[in-house]
Amino acid sequence: MIGISGVRGVVGDNLTPELLVNLGQAFGTWTDSGKVVVGRDTRASGDMVKHAVFSGLLSAGCRIVDVGVCGTPSAAMMVKRLGADGGIVISASHNTIEWNALKFFRSDGVYMTQEQGRQLLDIYYGGDSIKVGHDKLHAVETDDGALENHIDTVMEIVDVPALKKRKFRVAVDCCNGAGSELALEFLRRTGCVALPIACEMNGHFPRNPEPTRGHVTEILDVVKKKGADLGFAQDADADRVAFISELGEYIGEEYSLCLAARYRLTQSKGPVVTNLSTTRMIDDVAKEAGVEVFRTPVGEVNVAEMMIEKKAVVGGEGNGGVIDPRVHYGRDALTGAALILQYILETGKPLSQLASEIPTYHMSKQKVECSKRSVAPVLKCLAQEKAERVDTQDGVKLDFADGWVHIRPSNTEPIVRVYSEARTAEEADALANKYRVVVEKLVKNSNAG
Repeated sequence: MIGISGVRGVVGDNLTPELLVNLGQAFGTWTDSGKVVVGRDTRASGDMVKHAVFSGLLSAGCRIVDVGVCGTPSAAMMVKRLGADGGIVISASHNTIEWNALKFFRSDGVYMTQEQGRQLLDIYYGGDSIKVGHDKLHAVETDDGALENHIDTVMEIVDVPALKKRKFRVAVDCCNGAGSELALEFLRRTGCVALPIACEMNGHFPRNPEPTRGHVTEILDVVKKKGADLGFAQDADADRVAFISELGEYIGEEYSLCLAARYRLTQSKGPVVTNLSTTRMIDDVAKEAGVEVFRTPVGEVNVAEMMIEKKAVVGGEGNGGVIDPRVHYGRDALTGAALILQYILETGKPLSQLASEIPTYHMSKQKVECSKRSVAPVLKCLAQEKAERVDTQDGVKLDFADGWVHIRPSNTEPIVRVYSEARTAEEADALANKYRVVVEKLVKNSNAG
């Protein structure tokens, strides 16, 4: 499965050592036998994948810096810090345990663009990777500074003495993932009392790694029973975060960016960047602060590129991905958690109240099976629909006064996603259902033609 952020598959099925070696060779060629940072998450398959990738990179003449087990943002930050020519993070992020993946980064520690990804795949499919002789092979270097670098950087954006004085009680669920030690050490250094759940970096995921409402039930009880000020749950590679209020209520991934942005905009006015499928709450937050929102196609690199172009103050995606450029142009669970802690500290308000101050919307997410050849004619017809605003930069997004619907082809499956949002759950479902039926008819007509 090849998408905008890398290549992923099931270990023992389609993610084979041969594939991994060849991808390593191709990436090494793309960097012109450069210096490459490699990190991985806690999955049991990580060592197998890492050594296959190492073999490919070394055979292309690369100098490898192994930063060990760490979250995706930690490894990506090391690419820039070490002046590397690129980076590979071995992690399937929120996917379940049987999956693993390669995420490719350019020299500034940001994901490769679609064009750069196409260049890499051209090398891979063309089979014309660099293959050096024995005299140009390098020994693998190691650097264990990723965690320290990440924590030090995030601590610069919060008031550490004030946090130490406040002594927050924080429940944290890391799914035994790569951000476990990072989160606990940050909380310790900022004087917080950590209430850990699944914070052992052993790769045994006790829940689905995606921090959605149905997956993070244990932390709700911990927050209530142990009197925590808040809780936060990460995915397996620590680039997404969801929050739980002091009442033990799941706040939700869509609120992560909105809350972080609302706080950040009290410090510094400037543009906000997010993708087309992110909640309209972010527009309300930006309007309140008197700043503009720029929307991009779905994909972290698209958001990062626009943030750089517009000199955005904050950005991210509605899946719990928060980006603060003072730390790094990438989604980061720790940055999101730090900003929310500081927000509660400065306002003196509990998280439940801060969340309630943002207007509420409801989302509905559906999908329709659709072959690749049917996508273009389907989207062409949808672009003719009447709406207040029609955006075609990523599928078709139709904005209405009381809601929106975003219809876009999946990057990894033969489906079209139909996402909607409105003031009530009933209205959101009705909007999604309406356009799901429209898409189904268009797909049927396309297949018949």
